[in-house]
Amino acid sequence: MQTAERQTVYRWGFIWSGALAALAGFVLLGVALSRSGAWGETASALGLSLMGWGSLLQALNALTLTPVELGLKQPLAIGGAQFLTAGVLVWLVGWGLMAAGIRRVPASATSPSPAAEAPLYPRLAGYRDFYWSTLGAYGGGVLLAEMVLILLQTLLSSGVQMEGTEAASKGLQLAPPWAFAVSLLVACSIAFLSGAIGAARARRLALPEATIGVFYLGLPIPIVLTLIERVPDLQLTLGPRLREVTYVAGLLGRPELGYWLVFGLLVLVLVLGINSGFVAAGSGRLDLRAGFELFVAGRHVAVFRPSLLLGTMAVLMLGIIPPLLIYGIVRSVEAAVERTRIRALGLVDPLAAAEALHKLKLREQSPTMMMTALSVGGVGVGVMALIVVLSVMSGFEIDLQQKILGTHAHAVVSKYAGDLPEYPKLMEQIGKVRGVIGQSPFITNQVMIVSDGNVDGVVIKGIDPDSVGSVTDLPGYMLPGGSLEYLQRPELILPERSRGSPGSPMLDDKPAGGQPSGTQDKPEAPEEEEEIDPIIGRPTKPAQEKVLPGIVLGRELAASLRVVVGDKVNIVSPLGTELGPQGPIPKSRVFRVAGVFYSGMYEYDAKFVYIYLAEAANFFDVKGANGIDLKVADIDDARHIAAEVVRKLGGYPYRARDWSETNRNLFSALRLEKLVMGIILSIIIIVAAGLIVATVIMLVLEKRKEISVLKALGVPDGGIVKIFLAEGLQIGVAGGLLGLLSGLAWCLFIEKVGIKLDPSVYYIPALPVKIEPVQTLLAVVIAVLVTYLASIYPALKASSVEPVEGLKAE
Repeated sequence: MQTAERQTVYRWGFIWSGALAALAGFVLLGVALSRSGAWGETASALGLSLMGWGSLLQALNALTLTPVELGLKQPLAIGGAQFLTAGVLVWLVGWGLMAAGIRRVPASATSPSPAAEAPLYPRLAGYRDFYWSTLGAYGGGVLLAEMVLILLQTLLSSGVQMEGTEAASKGLQLAPPWAFAVSLLVACSIAFLSGAIGAARARRLALPEATIGVFYLGLPIPIVLTLIERVPDLQLTLGPRLREVTYVAGLLGRPELGYWLVFGLLVLVLVLGINSGFVAAGSGRLDLRAGFELFVAGRHVAVFRPSLLLGTMAVLMLGIIPPLLIYGIVRSVEAAVERTRIRALGLVDPLAAAEALHKLKLREQSPTMMMTALSVGGVGVGVMALIVVLSVMSGFEIDLQQKILGTHAHAVVSKYAGDLPEYPKLMEQIGKVRGVIGQSPFITNQVMIVSDGNVDGVVIKGIDPDSVGSVTDLPGYMLPGGSLEYLQRPELILPERSRGSPGSPMLDDKPAGGQPSGTQDKPEAPEEEEEIDPIIGRPTKPAQEKVLPGIVLGRELAASLRVVVGDKVNIVSPLGTELGPQGPIPKSRVFRVAGVFYSGMYEYDAKFVYIYLAEAANFFDVKGANGIDLKVADIDDARHIAAEVVRKLGGYPYRARDWSETNRNLFSALRLEKLVMGIILSIIIIVAAGLIVATVIMLVLEKRKEISVLKALGVPDGGIVKIFLAEGLQIGVAGGLLGLLSGLAWCLFIEKVGIKLDPSVYYIPALPVKIEPVQTLLAVVIAVLVTYLASIYPALKASSVEPVEGLKAE
């Protein structure tokens, strides 16, 4: 026997009395706090009680303090204690009265039939009753998704420690971006399933439960994560445990932005799950079949017509005006020819001519079909713009990353303070770390460089020419006429400008090609010149040119200083001092230009110089080296490899910084710029979603008779909703696929044909393009999801059509 359905009964007398009592209790509590002067201490607690788990946390905190209070020999004196006690009692009584005023009672057996005065076709979406199970499903789903995301991100990034070999445990460690992708996928699945299950059990959208669940159970975690950077106590308590989460969020430059974006994504997935569960079970039974609905939707909207797809594709590839002109000309010619034929046929057979004229009118597109074409085109334009713009921005990012990593190491090992005199021993230990494929010692400092033509401040770096090529691409950046080998053998450097004019290849914009710099023909030793005595005017002895240490400059710096290979420059260090005739003076030394490099980055070509490691140690009084540059096999995993190197060296006083940490601000700005650009371009898809809403509403108005017939034949309201959701989805899928194809075509055109740029301005010869599969697929998914959400309201309106009203005029 079926149990009678419970109903909600509101006794407004109890509810209003309880509300007034709760208000009076609140006033008494305020008086008690004012008398005791405790507003400053309780303000934060009251604010916490209004959010999420705040009330539960405050209750637990009070319970933990109760034994302490009971253990005191003399109770604490509280001003206004009588008001506090009265306020608490009146507050509790008020809420008890309000709870007693809301009751759930079974339907009376003697009541009239439920069909009495009930609508013939009740609405599919109801909003009146409140279900705690639905609230638990929605709020608990978001909370569980957030906790699983944090837990999986921490475990997968730091590595799951399991019993067994070290290699087995390392197999579960992923790079932070990939760990975040896996964790986010699992969290979104949990949020979607919780929304679908909650809506399927409630058989309605249950918007109040969703709002309260997200507000009270979903908001606390992102709020706490946001406050970690601002509250020192939270940072000390939770910071070390959530370092993997904060690191991934910090890749955008602003961690709090990452937290709230992920929270918004989980809420969006929850909404999608709620709608899916509501559509599947809103008619009273679980119905996952959609074959009939897809067939009807395809017949109604006719999105995948070849003419529509080809025309939209032509507009996306060639622009709006040329395809529309061609289309208008072709249609005008076809119509003129057909009407001429019908007119001639009317002279012979009027009935056949009337039938042909009727068919011609049927072939003409209706306003709804035109709106459908515009909707598909709008979605396609949005997806195409997203793919092209994000691919170009990814190309710039990859090009910049390659140039940075070609000049700098993937990771740097150094001490918190002091030099590394033991660097040969450290390099032996570092070489045993898995993932390290190259290492080279270095000494770096800031100096002033002076030539006859100019002076500039630069970063000088002492390198080992034999091993620097295993870490950076500096040997490949050398321009013709110079070589890193000259740093070790400065006597091979051409001593005078006569060996190369100012327009020589060493100031080219092309690195040395064909023949590596290390295998270039070695210049012959300079010819000896006789020195003329200024008094007697006769040659005395051959002039011996002093051998000076070599230095390698960037192309822009060499042009600024007006020097070429063989010229002299003076290096001045303001940090070190030497004793001169008049006291301490800045340390300086003369170097000879041994080569010029061109990396393609203006900042590096204008601010970096290189000398031999031993010369740098002697000049700056450094024992050994300042640090060790490392090159790793996987740049995305450089952070974990650097941490493994520090563990191999025994930890403090050694430390290691990877390339993403040293260039965090730059790459964070690029990622944030790409994110903002993606959000801005998504507005195009949102505008197209507005067209989809209008299109589906026009379809509902146009097909009222067909909807009434389907409902009269027994199609439930959920089936009607599925039909119009399928129509919106077909528009989104068609536009997404057309946008995908046109976007990829434009990217390939830019990559193969190229859009030329001025290398002297942009330092790249052409516009770079990098097609990333994940972000390309994400653009299509966003378009489909937006169109799905845009179709929900028209679908609900379609399900509310009454068969009697729809067939009244027939």
